[in-house]
Amino acid sequence: MKATMFEVSRASRACLCSLVVATAFICYAYIFGGAWLGKDSYMVSKVLNQSRTRPHVDKCKDKCRPVGSETLPRGIVSATSNLEMISLSGRVFDNENSVKAKSLLALAAGIKQKNLVNEIVRKFFDNDFVVMIFHYDGIVDRWRDLEWSDRAVHVSAMNQTKWWFAKRFLHPDLVAEYEYVFLWDEDLGVENFRPGRYLSIIREEGLEISQPALDPGKSKVHHRITVRNRRIRVHRRYYRAGRCEGNSTAPPCAGWVEMMAPVFSRAAWRCTWHMIQNDLIHAWGLDMQLGYCAQGDRAVKVGIVDAEYISHLGLPTLGTHNTMNPDLSSLSGLAKNSSNSKLESKSEPESESSMVTSTSTSVLSDSDNRQAIRQRSYAEMRSFANRWKRAVEEDACWIDPFRQIETE
Repeated sequence: MKATMFEVSRASRACLCSLVVATAFICYAYIFGGAWLGKDSYMVSKVLNQSRTRPHVDKCKDKCRPVGSETLPRGIVSATSNLEMISLSGRVFDNENSVKAKSLLALAAGIKQKNLVNEIVRKFFDNDFVVMIFHYDGIVDRWRDLEWSDRAVHVSAMNQTKWWFAKRFLHPDLVAEYEYVFLWDEDLGVENFRPGRYLSIIREEGLEISQPALDPGKSKVHHRITVRNRRIRVHRRYYRAGRCEGNSTAPPCAGWVEMMAPVFSRAAWRCTWHMIQNDLIHAWGLDMQLGYCAQGDRAVKVGIVDAEYISHLGLPTLGTHNTMNPDLSSLSGLAKNSSNSKLESKSEPESESSMVTSTSTSVLSDSDNRQAIRQRSYAEMRSFANRWKRAVEEDACWIDPFRQIETE
């Protein structure tokens, strides 16, 4: 049967309509699909570019920079310093790594002990040390006649201890270039001491914190562990029935030095500096905790060097310089009566509020002033013990390494 004209026309219109719809769909897909594909292509390209640059970003992110230097190129940052004297003219040395390793002697001094200090400093300068003098009496010009004076760094502040000076002028970043830091008092005899050989011994023995032994015939001895043993080169502990038995590992039986002539390695000093309190300037009690800065087992890394020894004269110098001509014989007698003060029984730690406040030296006699200084020292020891105890209690993450050793 043949189709009618109407049916043919209707079929043609239907086909044309389908063609228009299909064409419209294709155009829609082309326009909007292309836009989507273009956006996706852009995102893919962006991700690829980020993946190419991320190693650089991550590499730079992982690099530690000293605080405050983030806006500087890394190579220009000089993060540490030193106490070297620099010439105003002449050749500039570009290769700083070629500088020979040195150590530092920092010495608290008053003009009344000028002769003793001169003997000490001359030995150290002869062994390539840098020397820094802390003048606690404010007198500097009267040292100018000594041949080494212009080569030393002089720092002056009235009535301050070497620990006050050290906290403020021996920051670890300032002395980072020095292999060892000798932080000594002025009343020491060094006729039997050779700095160069001492350095060789502590390097070989692996001592991070040390001191020369004391000649008992010429020294004021506070703790028996510091007395020289003539038969050995180094000792690290002291035996005493009832207190320092064979298994004792804690100070002052082991892992301990006294504070008149300590010697610190670079790493040990960085730790010790952080432990020095700003306001506890006599540093009593600090010696009992120095082992925590020994970079390992204090019974091994802390020791007394017997082969190179000194004498500790025990002169009560700090606090006596207000009198123009003090009677040193009477002062020596006072020192003798108080030389074993650190051996006296220590009371339980008291509140920091009980600390004895400083008394103006201008209204005190020398003997009264020395007594006030001793009282202040004991108060500081109690205060430091309180702070240590509180710090341990508050730091939930801290683990006492030596308590673990003692309990094993």
